[in-house]
Amino acid sequence: MSTTVEKIKCLIIGSGPAGYTAAIYAARASMNPVLYQGMQPGGQLTTTNEVENWPGNPEGITGPEMMVGIQEQAKRFGTDIRDGWATKVDFSGNIHKVWINDTIELHCETVIISTGASAKYLGLESEQHYLKMGGGVSACAVCDGFFYRNQDVVIVGAGDSACEEAHYLSKLCKKVTMLVRSEKFRASKIMEARVRKTENIAILMNHDTVEILGDGQVVTGVKAKNKTTGDIFDIPATGFFAAIGHKPNTDIFKDFLTLDETGYIVNIPGTSKTNVAGVFVAGDAADHVYRQAITAAGTGCMAALDAERYLATLE
Repeated sequence: MSTTVEKIKCLIIGSGPAGYTAAIYAARASMNPVLYQGMQPGGQLTTTNEVENWPGNPEGITGPEMMVGIQEQAKRFGTDIRDGWATKVDFSGNIHKVWINDTIELHCETVIISTGASAKYLGLESEQHYLKMGGGVSACAVCDGFFYRNQDVVIVGAGDSACEEAHYLSKLCKKVTMLVRSEKFRASKIMEARVRKTENIAILMNHDTVEILGDGQVVTGVKAKNKTTGDIFDIPATGFFAAIGHKPNTDIFKDFLTLDETGYIVNIPGTSKTNVAGVFVAGDAADHVYRQAITAAGTGCMAALDAERYLATLE
């Protein structure tokens, strides 16, 4: 453990749209922000081929290109962007202590947490292959459903989010096959009823996903198994959506910040403030409802403004 301590006015943990937007606002406010990019520099958008719902890009933009642009904008105003990730925190005192890679100790006046959430996938080798290829596997129907207009898709999941995403896809796609791994939904009755009465949603209860099929570049179908009969069969599809939840990247904060039952950081409504003064949250680390780049960026702005106002109270 390093004995060197660095003092920082504004530390930003995470580098998605929330973190970089917070950095832009903090830097313009002369807060000298230091941003650590985390284990996935640029966040989830770096795995997204096309982003068509980001304002100001009428022709669309790739996720990596978009994040490079936001990063360069943050740099332009003087953000100190560094490699590394937070491994430990201590928010018990007036000085907020954060350790980077277990070796660098930071003493921060303010901390903005934008560590995001990681989508849960089934873990199939074929699923991960096509996810990396950007050829038909997604965990966000709102983000990517547009690319599957008038096509057949498969979605796996049983909760409210899965039902909501299946219903969303049904408005765009020719057919949506919903694979539910158990014999009943976990969703609310009203959400279950909504998908059941939608004509182009086929629901297969008690079915497992065996493999994502494709030509090596793009998805062409899904191999499924009827857990009751043991039958294995192929479902033609150009897209596969995993809707089995997200895990917020918040474990290191649980001893100091208030988290909800699924691990999302609880903020004071209408603000980015947490239960610890001087510690703020932005993006998907607190948002289990919208999970969009644009909403994450908006809360990044809020966090920087809240941090600036907090610092003003210390002067």
